Amino acid sequence: MDSPTVKHQHFIIYKPYGYLRQFVNNGPKQNSKKLLGELGKFPEDIMAIGRLDEKSEGLLLLTIDGQVSNHICISKVEKEYYAQIDGTITDEALETLINGLKIGVVGKKYKTQPCEVKLLNPTPVFSIRSKKLEMKDTIQLLG
Repeated sequence: MDSPTVKHQHFIIYKPYGYLRQFVNNGPKQNSKKLLGELGKFPEDIMAIGRLDEKSEGLLLLTIDGQVSNHICISKVEKEYYAQIDGTITDEALETLINGLKIGVVGKKYKTQPCEVKLLNPTPVFSIRSKKLEMKDTIQLLG
């Protein structure tokens, strides 16, 4: 007897600024946070692919297929990000991004992977945000 075919579902959504990429509340600190589950009805076992934080917005892939999520997150699948900055970015700052940036997360130090960086000219026009950002330069991060 053949086993039933599992149909995986995948979604592409726009994650707004101010939302966590989670669907269920995992702790008391998140009681006042907005979760992706508030944006619509999703399957029970849905998960976000990627890590757009609460202060980020943009395209986010969702799936119920853990293998797809794992493949995209740990393999060399190219990802492209646009970052708005306040002020003017220096050549030195671009060089730091290109070579890898040192960051701290929950008391641990990490170095990001080197990436390709481009200043976009002309600067793209983005929709109005709920939180004001002054856009003087925009950089494109690839990698």
